[in-house]
Amino acid sequence: MTAVPLLALLVDRWAGEPFAHVHPVVWMGRYLDGCAARRRTDAPRARQRVTGGVGVAVGCALAGAGAALLRRCLRPLPPLARVLAEAAVLSTLLAERMLADEIAGVGRTVGRDLDGARSRLAMLVSRDVADLDHAQVREAAIESLAENASDSIVAPLWWYGLAGLPGAAVYRFVNTADAMWGYRTESWRWWGAAAARADDVANWLPARATAVLLAPTRDLRRVASAASVTASPNAGWPMAAVAVRWDLRLRKPGVYVVNPTGRTPGDADVDRAITAIRAAATAAAIGASVCGRPAR
Repeated sequence: MTAVPLLALLVDRWAGEPFAHVHPVVWMGRYLDGCAARRRTDAPRARQRVTGGVGVAVGCALAGAGAALLRRCLRPLPPLARVLAEAAVLSTLLAERMLADEIAGVGRTVGRDLDGARSRLAMLVSRDVADLDHAQVREAAIESLAENASDSIVAPLWWYGLAGLPGAAVYRFVNTADAMWGYRTESWRWWGAAAARADDVANWLPARATAVLLAPTRDLRRVASAASVTASPNAGWPMAAVAVRWDLRLRKPGVYVVNPTGRTPGDADVDRAITAIRAAATAAAIGASVCGRPAR
């Protein structure tokens, strides 16, 4: 048992993202940008797949090795200092504070300034927000909150519990690679294929664990059915859990409707979802603390 995951979550809640310019995810993004700058969209599909896959594999190796080296450098520290230092590092791979703050900002803004809420939402989602109405903005905010609860909170803690700091770092790299490369457009789909598939595998169990944490007393068969309308094998699970738990309808216009018979979300539902995400994050951190190995 180790207190690192729970302490890391507390650090993230207290500090958020104070050092963005030296943030590990920023470094990962720079590496991915550098690789992508050399891609050739006119190359054969097989070559794009291989080259993109090599970029992901090398990035995973660098992230894992860097985290393992950092953990080794912490060994000479006294036990308490070592735990606190590792918790501070792990906190940079979580994003509960930032996620909750941004979604709460959308929820506070949408009722009085729809354009302002759309602008804030545009920084969180990949869809076109220009024509979203008040209800659709709330729906998109709750969807983003639920999906990122898995990607940015539960999954890093899950992989820390299984493989320590290197596991969490490799996961975060894979998730970042999917976010930057894993588009289905013609110019990205072959280059980003390995990133997308790796992210699907890495998130398969954490996404379902997130759904259980978000809707622990609900019928998981109903959650699974609601989740099946999304193209992603994972993203629909936490969204469906929130939708089923409070009987909400969550839509991506022209793409899918999760729980179509549910009601339209209101401002209180955004706040309710944030509270649920915080509770799920706490449970995940406790679980990772119980399962994780002490920093040594």
